[in-house]
Amino acid sequence: MLQGKVALVTGSARGIGKAIARRLQAAGAIVILNDVLEAELKATLAEGVGHGAITADVSRREAVQAMVDQVVTEHGRLDIMVNNAGVEPKAPLLEMTDEQWQKAMDVNLTGVFLCTQIAARQMVRQGAGGRIIQISSIAGKNFLPNCSNYCASKAGVIGFTREAARELAPHKITVNAVCPGVIETHMTEAARNNPAMMEKWMREIPMKRLGQPEEVAGLVAFLASDEAAYLTGQALNVDGGKVPW
Repeated sequence: MLQGKVALVTGSARGIGKAIARRLQAAGAIVILNDVLEAELKATLAEGVGHGAITADVSRREAVQAMVDQVVTEHGRLDIMVNNAGVEPKAPLLEMTDEQWQKAMDVNLTGVFLCTQIAARQMVRQGAGGRIIQISSIAGKNFLPNCSNYCASKAGVIGFTREAARELAPHKITVNAVCPGVIETHMTEAARNNPAMMEKWMREIPMKRLGQPEEVAGLVAFLASDEAAYLTGQALNVDGGKVPW
């Protein structure tokens, strides 16, 4: 389905990003991993996930540019950009520090902007179109307690995706966002160990279970494929029906 396509997946040392990288690779793509977690990134690569790995901070323009340049130098092109890297520095609004607010914005929103812009410039130069897929969150449409920074950054990703899709459509580059709900990853581990939180989720999720990283990865693989060529500017939920829009 993606035979010979070159894909770069940020935040792919573990969790959803790792599942996405594995799925794209299974579909035939040449997958390059990225993360700031160098040891875990190397461990994932050692498992046979990915064809290479680059440690880089997506919130820094020079790091993103160097990363994309390296991918193109080593593999000749970039066809699929998956912007998955994200952080969730929690704090109640009245107690949130400037640093906690800015960290969420830097990684979750500015990182998506930088990776999208730099990847799109490369895709335009290639002249063959491309796929850019953002990993947002249902928190960008709904709410998440004590995470006003995270909610704002993920809502920003959705708005950015819509406009980027319009501007890049003439270049045959599609831009879509995937909005996971509660997925069984490292990021949700602490909450999943809280019985009260699990009970709350089971009341709110119509399918009465949590999602798996592979279920997010399946949608990403579809959006990266030729089958999704006429689908752009969308923010699609993978949440068991929790958020109905």
